Amino acid sequence: MVITRSLVTILLYAGLFLASVIITLAGCQLFTNGIEWLGKRLNISEGAVGSVFAAVGTTLPETSIPIIAIFFGAGREQIEVGLGAILGAPFMLSTLVLPILALLLLLYARLGKRTARFKLNYDEVRVDIIFFLISYILALTCAVVPSRLFHGGVAVGLIGLYVYYMRIKFSAEDEEPEERNAIEPLLFARRSLCPSYGVIGAQGVVGLLGLIGGAHLFVTAANSISAEMHVSPLILALLIAPLATELPEMSNSFLWLYRKKDRLAVGNVTGAMVFQGTFPVSVGLLGTEWVLGTTALATMVLAMFAMGMSLLQMLWSGQWRPWLLSGSALLYLGYTLFLYTYGS
Repeated sequence: MVITRSLVTILLYAGLFLASVIITLAGCQLFTNGIEWLGKRLNISEGAVGSVFAAVGTTLPETSIPIIAIFFGAGREQIEVGLGAILGAPFMLSTLVLPILALLLLLYARLGKRTARFKLNYDEVRVDIIFFLISYILALTCAVVPSRLFHGGVAVGLIGLYVYYMRIKFSAEDEEPEERNAIEPLLFARRSLCPSYGVIGAQGVVGLLGLIGGAHLFVTAANSISAEMHVSPLILALLIAPLATELPEMSNSFLWLYRKKDRLAVGNVTGAMVFQGTFPVSVGLLGTEWVLGTTALATMVLAMFAMGMSLLQMLWSGQWRPWLLSGSALLYLGYTLFLYTYGS
């Protein structure tokens, strides 16, 4: 009887978690589609739309989760969920999503759909990686310097760093302006060739509300499931939250890669990493003591190692070799297996 009741409870919480994922992804789709149209109406460069507008839109789930968990939650468990959402997403993007992009590129080439080389502005990608590495080095430094004043200063600095990053992106020239016309119709006005700012704004607000509601449900479900199954909420957030919330980046990037829009596909991922390494980390620095355990620190080091190697490959040969880039997936698979086996 006890086992049956426990199973029913777990299934109930699992249903709540599934609902949170669906609501979050639906809200993200509405918001991303809206800001892409906003970029088109404002005549913003395609690079900025992919690396800033689309990236920020698809990273809002990861951002809203730690904000709610850290500032509106109660207890160490919810703080761990928030920290896991902050640190888990860059880890997954660097060690899983980019390698999958590389593998898909090789698959598309084998099927004769395209060539087996990324068509990128590597200067643009290099800027993204450097900004991410700088932000994560600062975040890692804060983990070993237990000073609230220092943490606050770094948080402000990271926000300023991202503002400077956006300035660089918005000032860049659009090399392929025709790709800006490939945006899907606005979901709230599918028949309109030029939707009004009001309709675009309304869709963005609805999407944002969906993101906030989905994040709240996720935090509740994560705490409940971890308590029922005696699983660390940090591990749950590090491995499951990113897998759910990174679906928009993955689906968008995979489709763009198939359509030979590599600049959008890769920029959506690397741009998201820059945002995640600055603004959400600032939330963690301001809202917590930023005391990170071995599990959390390891994800930071692995993410930095993966992106450092990709930068080194770029500097060495001037481009990415897909088969070599895909090797970073071993970091994600190996660490996931380690956590599953030994816990935190």
